[in-house]
Amino acid sequence: MIRPFRHRAIIAVAIAGLINPVLFAAAESSRLGSRDEAEIRAVLSAQVTAWNRGDIDGFMKGYARSAATEFVAGDQLTRGWQTVRDRYRKKYDSREKKGTLTFSELKITGLGNDAAMVSGRWGLVRQKDKPHGRFTLLFRRTSEGWRIVRDHTS
Repeated sequence: MIRPFRHRAIIAVAIAGLINPVLFAAAESSRLGSRDEAEIRAVLSAQVTAWNRGDIDGFMKGYARSAATEFVAGDQLTRGWQTVRDRYRKKYDSREKKGTLTFSELKITGLGNDAAMVSGRWGLVRQKDKPHGRFTLLFRRTSEGWRIVRDHTS
């Protein structure tokens, strides 16, 4: 006779043996290829370059040109590519306000074949201050390539 505790332990081990390969396969499938990661890094690099030459429209090429694109900062949600663009143009309406942008500590995590999450730090160096913070970006593969569809910056 099998004791109830031992019976449950045998069942738990059997279930874990079945589930573990499924979880491992799911984790493997969410990894991005090196080409995808390089493309995402290129989008971010192009954004920094555009920002640092004072080109908001060039910076905005990193975002999906969609009414569903979202930007969150503090308690404010801005929805829609055009609205996000307008927000940047209003908030950073001079070269002095734009400063020099850097991104660092980038971590890119695949969320399937067509999505990735990027976290990192941003910093601005301006004449009078050096604001900085963190961001989390949701990228989607679009017909134009990898683009940001959700940006949460603090």
